[in-house]
Parts: sequence; C-alpha cells; structure tokens
Amino acid sequence: MPHVRIVLVEPLYEGNVGFAARVMKNFGFTDLILVNPCTIGNEAKIRASHADDVLSGAKVMTLEEVFASSHRIVATTGSLSYSACHPTRMPFYSPKELRDLVGELDGTISILFGRENWGLSNEEVRRADIICTIPTSSIYPIINLSHAVGVICYELADLPKAMIPLATVEEMDHLYEHIDQYLDLVDHPGFKRESTMTLIRRVLGRCNLTWRECTTIHGLLRRSEWHFSPPNGEKFQDPSDDPLNADGNDKL
Repeated sequence: MPHVRIVLVEPLYEGNVGFAARVMKNFGFTDLILVNPCTIGNEAKIRASHADDVLSGAKVMTLEEVFASSHRIVATTGSLSYSACHPTRMPFYSPKELRDLVGELDGTISILFGRENWGLSNEEVRRADIICTIPTSSIYPIINLSHAVGVICYELADLPKAMIPLATVEEMDHLYEHIDQYLDLVDHPGFKRESTMTLIRRVLGRCNLTWRECTTIHGLLRRSEWHFSPPNGEKFQDPSDDPLNADGNDKL
C-alpha cells in the first residue's frame, strides 16, 4: 500500500488535532503532519486518548516541505468547481474513488485538510494532483475536520500491497517544467497558462505516472521540439542523442 500522510493545514483548534490523531489510529494510520498549527496542549492529548503516540509523533512541516516530499498530493475540499472553465477545484473524486486512484501505488501520498474556518486556498488546491470531496447532504454540508479525516482514513484502510512504483517528486516537477517550456515554444497564450498547467497537473496527477512514462513524455516533447527551428536557424538536439534513450529501447 502507499504510505499515506494526513496533513492538517493551519488547524485552529487543538481538540480537532487530538480527535484527528485518534481516528487515524482507529484505521491504522500514524503519520500526522501539521502545517503552522495552533498550540498543542492538554486538550489535544485528552482528545487523542490512546492515540497519544500519533499526536506526540506528529511532525511540523511547511507546506513547501510537504509538497517536496510527496509523490502525490490530494487536496480535500467542500468548495468545488462545476465548470471546465474553472479547473482549480475539478475534476473531483469521492473518498471511495480516491481509494481506486491510489490504492495500488508505491509512494508517499499526502492528503491535505484545510483550516476549519475556510479550508484550503485556491493556490493550495491548484498545486494538488487530485481533488477529493466528501459527498455530504445539502441540508448541512459542513463537516468537522476530524470527521473528514475519519471518512478518508476509513476508505483507505487496509489497502492492498503496492504494485506500481510512482515517478518521484523531482521527475514530475521536471516534466511539468518541460511542458511549461513547451507552451512557450508553441506560443501558447499567456493568459491561459495558469489554467492550462492546472489542467495538465490534474490529468497527469490521476494518471499516476511511472518514471518510464515520464521519460516517454519527455521524449515525445523533445521529438516535437527538434522539428522547430529557433531564430538562429539551429535545430534542437536530435532526441536520438538524448542519454535518456541511450538504452536503445523505445527511442522516440
């Protein structure tokens, strides 16, 4: 199974942190990450009950550190987008669907839970690979932070042994940078850049690429780049000379 981390982003109430630790342990999860948390004191310890080890073992990290050390980022949100023209909070998946997306992966999956008062920011959600929402009733859609953690942990409990090794954080970041540079090459309109890159991250994030698939996409982009002539008349490097393809297999 993947290594699942529960990440509470700027939690406001220590009682919720304690309850979150408790419900995590109920379903077998122990890796709790806190981003700029409130003071963690006796109330949190009381709420954690027999999960005091999860609470005391919680690591305080910056959001940048969380992103840098995760193979995939899942953002949980109750505020959704229903139009393809606003891709920040779509497409979205239920916790049960999330299990199908990450269940067989081999890597670190960090699941972000936002602040009790206003959740995750648009920028935080935009950087995520997968969007997850709990299908609550319209009568009272707001769910407590620790309850949300419990629902997600329940759905992800007892995942099977991982089958697919994911591309690393560095490999995915390098691919996104390459695609962004490629958009410059094809004169993609600047005002569409942010939405386009968000959509690309969503598509590739739920594809769960392996390192080999990453290099294949790089190869396709390089082959296309090679056919473009820059102003000085020199073409890009022939992709056949790329050391990534030096094994003689699947040269693009």
